[in-house]
Amino acid sequence: MNLPPAHHAFYLALQRELPAARLITDPARTLAYGTDASFYRLVPQIVVRIENEAEVRLLLREAHAHRVAVTFRAAGTSLSGQAVSDSVLVMLGDGWNGRQVLDDGARIRLQPGVIGQHANDALAPWGRKIGPDPASIATAKIGGIAANNSSGMCCGTRHNGYHTLSAIRLILADGSVLDTADADSVAAFRDSHAALLDGLATLAAEIRARPALESKIRHKYRLKNTTGYGINALVDFSDPVDMLAHLMIGSEGTLGFISSITYDTVVDLPNKASALIVFHNLDACCRAVTALREQALCDAVELIDARSMRTVRHMRGLPDFMYDEIPDGAAALLIETRADDKDALTQRCSTIGALVAAYTPQADSGFHTDPAVTNAYWSVRKGLFPAVGAARPVGTTVVIEDVAFPIEHLADGVRRLGELFDRHGYDEALLFGHALEGNLHFVFTPSFDSDAETQRYSDFMDAVAALVAVEYGGSLKAEHGTGRNMAPFVRQEWGDDAFAIMQTIKRLFDPAGVLNPDVIISSNERIHLQDLKAMPAADELVDRCIECGFCEPVCPSNGLTLTPRQRIVLWRAISAARRRGDDSPTVQAWERDYRHAGIDSCAATGMCATRCPVGINTGTLMQKLKGPNRYRKAGAWVATHMKLATGAARLGLAGWHATRTLLGDDGARKLNRAARKIIPLVPAVPAAMPRPARPLPAPGQTGRPVVYFVSCVNRTLAEGDGKDSVASSALSLFGKSGWHAIYPPGLNTLCCGQPFASANAEDAANTAGNATNTALLAASNNGEIPVYIDNGPCALRLIEAQRAGLVDARLRLYDAASFLDEHVAPRLAIAKPLAELALHVPCSATKLGAADALRALAQRCSDKPIGTGVACCGFAGSKGFTLPELNANSLGQLAPEARACAHGVSMSQTCQIGLSSHTGSRYHSIEALLDQLSTPLAGPDQGR
Repeated sequence: MNLPPAHHAFYLALQRELPAARLITDPARTLAYGTDASFYRLVPQIVVRIENEAEVRLLLREAHAHRVAVTFRAAGTSLSGQAVSDSVLVMLGDGWNGRQVLDDGARIRLQPGVIGQHANDALAPWGRKIGPDPASIATAKIGGIAANNSSGMCCGTRHNGYHTLSAIRLILADGSVLDTADADSVAAFRDSHAALLDGLATLAAEIRARPALESKIRHKYRLKNTTGYGINALVDFSDPVDMLAHLMIGSEGTLGFISSITYDTVVDLPNKASALIVFHNLDACCRAVTALREQALCDAVELIDARSMRTVRHMRGLPDFMYDEIPDGAAALLIETRADDKDALTQRCSTIGALVAAYTPQADSGFHTDPAVTNAYWSVRKGLFPAVGAARPVGTTVVIEDVAFPIEHLADGVRRLGELFDRHGYDEALLFGHALEGNLHFVFTPSFDSDAETQRYSDFMDAVAALVAVEYGGSLKAEHGTGRNMAPFVRQEWGDDAFAIMQTIKRLFDPAGVLNPDVIISSNERIHLQDLKAMPAADELVDRCIECGFCEPVCPSNGLTLTPRQRIVLWRAISAARRRGDDSPTVQAWERDYRHAGIDSCAATGMCATRCPVGINTGTLMQKLKGPNRYRKAGAWVATHMKLATGAARLGLAGWHATRTLLGDDGARKLNRAARKIIPLVPAVPAAMPRPARPLPAPGQTGRPVVYFVSCVNRTLAEGDGKDSVASSALSLFGKSGWHAIYPPGLNTLCCGQPFASANAEDAANTAGNATNTALLAASNNGEIPVYIDNGPCALRLIEAQRAGLVDARLRLYDAASFLDEHVAPRLAIAKPLAELALHVPCSATKLGAADALRALAQRCSDKPIGTGVACCGFAGSKGFTLPELNANSLGQLAPEARACAHGVSMSQTCQIGLSSHTGSRYHSIEALLDQLSTPLAGPDQGR
């Protein structure tokens, strides 16, 4: 640790109060954790994880005492450089995930660590949602959503955080706490901070005394506008406390820390329809937008320019006209409308269709309600940002900017921005946006590897600022926040008078300037051209990464070691250092720490790819970097002796449970820990480790045939409490629904190959997979009979191998949830569903596309199935036995509602073990739960 004197003193002061593990100074993690989604790279001196308000106040006190700057970070999806720091970066720990639905869903109180989508999930039973709907809502956290006044495609200005704010709890730079929902807190604050409130009242009076300035402020906020501070608070409210509360929205961590926020929620209408309409004339397209805005019938209207349409023409499921030649000057509108019921929706669609037809569109898809169709349409809009990122030359950076024009100038704005792209040589640039608000996003890929390229970017941004802010009186930042990259242009957009008011606001709240300096207000006119992020080549598997962070919520090592984004950031730095021959102590530290933090602690389940805009599976790189398994010869032996291996495992399980009986649970755990210290290969035994499975029961003989591949894990481990097995439950369900099972020949010798593939023993994996393929072909009569696979990861392994041509294409392979939902559950009756049930959708089900089937089965089994909120439990095959802290870390994020459930369900034996071990609830296989609750459905079709 080699810190500057002030930071060293700050570190020592915090060290006396906080656990050392939450004070991070090593070169690997400061680089990795310091990264956000913007195109700036700053490496913090110190990263601090905070867990509660007391720690925030401590941190702010010491920051003032030692004059060190602090920057608060939520999810790090910010695009404008407002969440990076070269001083102290403050990250939210697990203690900020509280949420409380109020007034039957009319309001919701949220702490800053709650992911936006999780807030909406909590509101879904009431048919409500929060107003802000940024594209990053599945990743972005409430602290960032509020601090950036995020909006989105359907939010507009009416439902953003500013307008839906009900109450806020905040901590100011001096450590004082204000809770606007608490009358006593407000009264005490009025006494203790009279000078601050008087200062805001004085600024409001100054504005009222200048009618032209007041008029300008009101005019600019009829647009989406996040440039500078939200000084509309000074004209919208008369009480300085209300002004202060609303100034915090969009303040980007420069005025204080948002400890919790209460939103007024909005109705989430259940019926929706979408249409895709192309105009060959931009003016006609924009006149249609104006008419749609006036009628207020649309929830979202997205404009897509000609270049953007050409970029996404490879996507499937689009109307035929999207594959035709698209001329320059064309534009498309993607429209969504919603209603309470289907009749009202039909009427809305008809009215909108007639209105748009008056502007002579070239082609119109008509409105569709089928999610398969509408999702394909919206994939056009959502695919634009990643399309540019995926196709960019290696080494370039993705920049996405957002501006807003007065709606009456939308067509001119689109045209003029296109001319700027051409003039400055950004031929790859795409233009699209929220047309109802005149809000346009543009994406391009500058290179910052030379002074000339940086100057080209600078000239372009100067031209954009002059066009948008000066010529058209628009917003240089409509919804992404001012950050660092627009801080030099705030005065240009707002003028001297308004800018002076913003400067005064900053001084009133943060007189020492310790909160996020150079963000929003900066005296450095070139701050937007400094510390630009390099994106050097690292590996073709990950070079397309745009460092957006969308992958992070589904990564089980998030908060334990590194996330996929952070793994890529650090590997890029290591790769670049190797190319230039850099062997400095910093680089040595990066490489030393990467083995565990990057490679060994990666679950490698590939869930990151399901959230990545460009489909990157970081786990594939980690597997590659891990190298061949040194025990691959032993793996090859096991692959051909599975019956012996599973038998030995059952014997070991029996021995473990005998030890538990003899020594008790505590004694057995102590013995296990001691053995692991001596022999690292000894597995860590989870608290809910099942008993050994009994021999496979004999299948029935009547009904339609189904080949039943009992996975090796379910042949080894009993179901839950050990009284039964997954196989016995599955056979019972088959019998109830008119099926009879056929075991493949030599079943006890078979394995799908997944355990070997996870261990990088590919030869063994292929040997096992080939043997299973042969046995399944024989049992299914060359694919005539469907094949049921009873463990999610095993089904994924075989189905993905089939897609890759490694398993015979004739085989009709089914994962458990899909088969049960389609062929078994409709023939069952459930008299008494469980009152509530925690549902865990494992990684394998998500990747198989079986999540909806599993949810449908859970809904049959329970009046109230509750999602765990965890995308990957972190057990990850054998990782739960070799790196148990990964499983514990991931399940620390379990939804409180799910944790309170007595019963849980999944479709992966190892996931069920981990969940049962860490929650105290008993997690069952979907087969066991469905069998326990069901009886055969009487009727003429039964047994066919």
